[in-house]
Amino acid sequence: MESITVKTVEHLTLKLAQEMLAFDEPIPDFSTRYPNRLESCLATPFQIFAKKSLYPSLVSKASILFYLMIKNHPFQNGNKRIAMTTLMVFLFLNKKWIKVDTQELYNFTVWIAQSPPKLKNEVVKAVEKFVKTYLIDIDTMIDGLQDDEDMKGIPLEKRRTRKSKKLKGDYHLQQPG
Repeated sequence: MESITVKTVEHLTLKLAQEMLAFDEPIPDFSTRYPNRLESCLATPFQIFAKKSLYPSLVSKASILFYLMIKNHPFQNGNKRIAMTTLMVFLFLNKKWIKVDTQELYNFTVWIAQSPPKLKNEVVKAVEKFVKTYLIDIDTMIDGLQDDEDMKGIPLEKRRTRKSKKLKGDYHLQQPG
């Protein structure tokens, strides 16, 4: 299983959030993050105790990562937006995706941010259910594009390249509205 690194957050996740989710409130530079909070958020999904993973499945790892990126505030601003892109990048690195309406994902993210810390376990279980509900394989997502009108008449060997380009337009995060 692929993990997500500080460098990935700095060079990919943060950039995606800045470019696609800045809205009227810009996301600050990576150097403004709080020391060690991000590292803790990224390490927690891979913790082991008594030779057993505390978060054994991809869904459990993704869920605690998403929760912690929202609740631990590793950045001065933009934590919910960076958490959404971090979740998507983590899933993508592991050949998965969540196919969910952007507004629904945003509303769910706000709900997590507003949740009482004493309900952490219950909220993380709700995140797991949310992720399971919308989780798809990357190949399924790409293959689903195969029937699109703009794919007709294109030989199979060229479709994957075209589909990958199309994903940028169909599955990127947009400003909730």
